[in-house]
Amino acid sequence: MDLTLSDEQRLLRESVDRFVKETYTADRRRRLANDTAGFSPEIWKRFADLGWLALPIAETDGGLGGGAVEIGILMEAFGRGLACEPYLSTVVIGASLISACGTKAQKQALLPKIAEGSLVLAFAHSERQARFDLADVRTTAKKTPDGWRLDGHKIAVLDGSAAGQIIVSARIDDGRGKAGRLGLFLAPRSAPGLAARDFARLGGGRACNLDLGDVRLSADALLGDISDVLPAIEAAVDRAMAALGAEAVGIMQTLLDQTLEYTKMRKQFGRPLSANQVIRHRLADMAMQCDEARSMALRAALMINAEPVERSRAASGAKAKIGKCARYVAEQSVQLHGAMGVTEELDIGAYFKRLLAFDTLFGGSAHHYRRHAALGGRAAQA
Repeated sequence: MDLTLSDEQRLLRESVDRFVKETYTADRRRRLANDTAGFSPEIWKRFADLGWLALPIAETDGGLGGGAVEIGILMEAFGRGLACEPYLSTVVIGASLISACGTKAQKQALLPKIAEGSLVLAFAHSERQARFDLADVRTTAKKTPDGWRLDGHKIAVLDGSAAGQIIVSARIDDGRGKAGRLGLFLAPRSAPGLAARDFARLGGGRACNLDLGDVRLSADALLGDISDVLPAIEAAVDRAMAALGAEAVGIMQTLLDQTLEYTKMRKQFGRPLSANQVIRHRLADMAMQCDEARSMALRAALMINAEPVERSRAASGAKAKIGKCARYVAEQSVQLHGAMGVTEELDIGAYFKRLLAFDTLFGGSAHHYRRHAALGGRAAQA
């Protein structure tokens, strides 16, 4: 298999690398840390102008028709800059759910707004009791004469407070007291009965917990029809994990580069730290972990359009392996910087926190090792 980037992909990588280097500075990141929006609307508009928000949207829906590899190129660069813009929640997850489940009218109304940067989305799916089980949803949606009524609770909704629309998953009530198949509903952030408790995410950005109490939505709030959307949710989350894996690789590579530079500069007993053979071995191990993580992220991206079981196995395998590699690189980087590694003056601590957050998003390594094994059993039976 030829894994060489195409000319278009190389140009994309050069463009986003240059943008991140010029735009994302430590001072800007510290200013945004206390911003209630969690990101810069000006930078988000520039994303739109550069075509990055339209990248994965199909050409028939007004997008550029890019794939998971192109998304990975962007996300790896965003990782190097510790970008906090809601690209994952709006473009990777939100746009893919609308493309997969929405009616033609909904696609025409929503996808162009995403591409032009005027619509920020959030995906409210996780619930406290679910423990990363995507099928465990207790939020209910009951049909009313005027539309739908939503009741329930959601946790860890990425970029929920900044979103104009929130895609909420809920069990559709059949009117006889039974909640059945999963549906997706577009809820305006300002909808009566929808209460958000906002908080800062570890490593940058914002998230919120949602309480939905008698939230009334119009009949067209249902995304698509009443078909079960669990397969579409699983596909979107697998796509998100592949993108997050690429972001983690960018963070890990930055930690390695900065640590290598520091060990060359920092002297002890008259010699640079990098002259110590034990230090060299640890740096070599960090480089190996970065390469392994990069390979797993690329495999997850290449498998994103495969048969569902194989796609999910690749995504879970990448999430588990990259999580293990990321923790090793992060810990080694902090240790080799000494006590300065966790201070606000250095970027190392911020990158370390973002990798810790990566390990818990959509489930940690232990969860995905179990999921990978279970999916392997299903594949063997088939």
